[in-house]
Amino acid sequence: MADARFRTWLCVILSIQILLKSDAFNVGITYVQNAVAKGGVCLDGSPPAYHFDKGFGAGANNWLVHFEGGGWCNNVTTCLDRRDTRLGSSKHMVKEVVFSGLLHNKQKFNPDFYNWNRIKVRYCDGASFTGDVEAVDPATNLHFRGARAFVAIIEDLLSKGMSKAQNAILSGCSAGGLTSILHCDRFRALVPASAKVKCLADAGYFINAKDVAGTPHIETFYSEVVATHGSAKNLPTSCTSKLRPGLCFFPQNVAQQIQTPFFLINAAYDSWQIKNILAPGVADPHGTWHSCKLDINKCSPNQLEIMQDFRLQFLSALNGVGKSPSRGMFIDSCYAHCQSEMQETWLRNDSPALAKTSIAKAVGDWYYDRSPFQKIDCAYPCNPTCHNRIFDPNGHPENIAPQSHEPSLSSPNPAYKSPKMRLLIRSVTFLIFNIYSGMNRLL
Repeated sequence: MADARFRTWLCVILSIQILLKSDAFNVGITYVQNAVAKGGVCLDGSPPAYHFDKGFGAGANNWLVHFEGGGWCNNVTTCLDRRDTRLGSSKHMVKEVVFSGLLHNKQKFNPDFYNWNRIKVRYCDGASFTGDVEAVDPATNLHFRGARAFVAIIEDLLSKGMSKAQNAILSGCSAGGLTSILHCDRFRALVPASAKVKCLADAGYFINAKDVAGTPHIETFYSEVVATHGSAKNLPTSCTSKLRPGLCFFPQNVAQQIQTPFFLINAAYDSWQIKNILAPGVADPHGTWHSCKLDINKCSPNQLEIMQDFRLQFLSALNGVGKSPSRGMFIDSCYAHCQSEMQETWLRNDSPALAKTSIAKAVGDWYYDRSPFQKIDCAYPCNPTCHNRIFDPNGHPENIAPQSHEPSLSSPNPAYKSPKMRLLIRSVTFLIFNIYSGMNRLL
């Protein structure tokens, strides 16, 4: 009798584990060793890397190349801060990362792209893959070669079957989303001319706005990034021929000239931009904004009013995108950052929606030309479907330079857990405890 009950409880435990893990799976790392000879390396000179889950069936010749986020470094000091971390060296990257959301391989979780070749490119150059400086200072061993790394990665994928691509998407989250914007037309040129190619930027539309102290903090920072990495030559010439190179790191100054169709997923109250562009620590020396940045529910009426103004600036910066159906956008009014990589925000019963449409469906409909999608949400707090981020007050410091606190699927941020998910976790924990106690009594 005890053995039978033990087997029953064991099956229950295994079923719960499968249920909890079914919306994500692990994928191993691939190092692009031949990139080193081409000079396409990480900050420390190590080869770039990606995680590749092979397509199958009707998606065998379709390719989704997704770039990881991770901020930027703007000078030798901040680049040294990340050189010996996963954001500057493939030697420090985990061997497996979790694929979920738009990278999932199950139709239930990712209806339009589940059977594509899905690649997550790791981020290790510190400048959204735009830098290219020939000289390497032996004192620091810093390599500013992101643009070469980008080309080497794409060439490696072309050699592994992407040269026969029928459909292809360049996508990315955060600094990776900026990569997909700045490199969109370059990707189009590298992929076979016969392929249907589009780009997707998730939380990559960073705007040029002054902080709460009235200082153009992000503009100065971006100019330093571009100067340090020698990025000017790899930014769209349609922009650099008219504006200072640092200004061409802002999507609002390059979007209008992009020839390849692209889609923007972004929160109008992007949590990273609120924390680092609107109210960075340097503009808030007394920490007045600290609680507000951790949890939008803790913002004062005055802070919310300032954030509403930021939203209007963000929407104004979108004007350059235009109304062409080839340009798609899903701009919700959530306090969030990167919504495509996590299952609960990409596609789930309670995921964020605009016009009763999930992010996954909006992107799929747009890519396959089933219907255009350009929706902008009403102002906060109007959207009850939002998954607003709540940050750990003991987490990473608010520092625009290292930015190692960017969300990564190798270590999902618990701040995204909805009340429903927290209830599920508590219930499962309670159930397992009781099962364990029952087994002890039986044995």
